[in-house]
Amino acid sequence: MNLHSKTCLLIFAGSLALVLSAPAVAQQTVDLSSDNQTAGASAPQSSATPHDDHWHFDVTPYLWFAGAHGTAGFRGIDTSYHASFGDIISKFNIGLMAAVEARKGRFVFPVDFLWMKLSDDKALPVNQVGVTSVKAKLTQTLLTPNAGYRLVDKEKIKADATLGIRYWHLGEDFTLQPSDLSNSQSANWVDVIAGAKIQMPLSSKAMITVLGDAGAGGANVDYQVAGLVGYKIKPTVMLQLGWRYLDVNYRPSSTFIYDGVTSGILLGVTFNLK
Repeated sequence: MNLHSKTCLLIFAGSLALVLSAPAVAQQTVDLSSDNQTAGASAPQSSATPHDDHWHFDVTPYLWFAGAHGTAGFRGIDTSYHASFGDIISKFNIGLMAAVEARKGRFVFPVDFLWMKLSDDKALPVNQVGVTSVKAKLTQTLLTPNAGYRLVDKEKIKADATLGIRYWHLGEDFTLQPSDLSNSQSANWVDVIAGAKIQMPLSSKAMITVLGDAGAGGANVDYQVAGLVGYKIKPTVMLQLGWRYLDVNYRPSSTFIYDGVTSGILLGVTFNLK
């Protein structure tokens, strides 16, 4: 993906947050006008009540049943890998993910951690003569701390704008067939990302969450989108079901390549710790 595409992704995330802030500004103006007209005549409406300034914490452990495809390589050995959702289920290659979010007033501090191991027994060689297939094993570890601000905080919609980093650790292990020659390599890098999250309650128990971010740094481009449907089974416990799509293109030199897409179903539980 070229520089123009990366810039567009960043502008999209920022523009989405700015557009969502407009209703909040407009509503605030209406509330102030209403308060001035009725001051001393009645009690303030709920929109004028003091904002909750206590700390709140959400902890969400969940599993990512992820499939992956792309190109990986190092030291001149490049391979095209593809592990479908069905392959992941049959081989039980899944990822473990946990998200924690702290909130105080309108400030939010989400942190995301992901560990995932993917494999393909019949990856296709790209530039090797005499190699029929490649056994490829890919290990990803991601840590994504963010800081943000709640631009819209209404009963029917909440929207946060965030800025942070995503730290990557990537391990690659290739075994060439039929020679059984193997080699391994790892890489670490950091990308700066900007994003947004929107939450829309459907009822007193159900909620839709849509989020995304985009950035670059060590990678040429790094972005993700996700959608979740939550259902509250207890006042402080919510089941989550959704889908996540993660794309990264890391090519620091001709000796190391990781250009891949990882996507799949998310299953998890959110615990609200007040």
